[in-house]
Amino acid sequence: MKKYIAFFRLRFSMGLQYRTAAFAGIITQFAWGSMEILMFRAFYQTAPNSFPMTFQSTCAYVWMQQAFLALFMAWMMENEIFDTIVSGNIAYELCRPIHIYDMWFARSLATRGAKAVLRCFPILLVAAFLPAPYGLMPPADPIAFGLFLLTLVTGLGVTVAFCMLIYMASFFAISPSGIRIVATSIVEFLSGATIPLPFFPDRLREVLELLPFASMQNVPLRIYSGDLTGAPMQRAIMIQFFWLFALIAMGKLLDAAAMKKITVQGG
Repeated sequence: MKKYIAFFRLRFSMGLQYRTAAFAGIITQFAWGSMEILMFRAFYQTAPNSFPMTFQSTCAYVWMQQAFLALFMAWMMENEIFDTIVSGNIAYELCRPIHIYDMWFARSLATRGAKAVLRCFPILLVAAFLPAPYGLMPPADPIAFGLFLLTLVTGLGVTVAFCMLIYMASFFAISPSGIRIVATSIVEFLSGATIPLPFFPDRLREVLELLPFASMQNVPLRIYSGDLTGAPMQRAIMIQFFWLFALIAMGKLLDAAAMKKITVQGG
């Protein structure tokens, strides 16, 4: 365990060095979040009582989504890992006394965490001072905030576990590009990254909430915004933990299969 913690600390420290990239990301996310809120405002003004979330809750959802974008965006995978697989440099990793899956999982957590730490505080601070209902409202109570933090970490684990499936599946493909594009497109649409899941038709939403994609950003952001409470919230948290362990188990199995059939430089 110590060696994986060391990988995490090293990667986290490296990620904190990219401050200029983080500043550019903050500006981009402010602009994107503002456009999303203005778009939703236009819809709410047209039919103010026709939406499943209040406008203030939707604004909170958008700002929290932008603040913690790096934690949940499936397209933020590491090109270095794909290059290692395709080029055959994975051989150097296999020579180390480590488990590939655990090492990549730890470094993915660290990379996403470092990016989020650099970007989240300025966005949260500015959004908190915006006038209502466009700003970031506080959580309903300390319990809701605690559950938000719990599901935030769990959702990060689900996202990384899903990305690990993409990394491991790349061992069985000539090029990982196709798998990566299809998988990230599905996640973007079905996780609530493009449209919050409550805006989907009820029957479709009920199905989507059972899938692993809904256990990524959907649960913590809706808990914070006050849209997910009571029994539905408890059910969502249980599903979230189920998918965390299920995806890790599937990733481990895929990793074991890949390590048995891996070919490097024809050997």
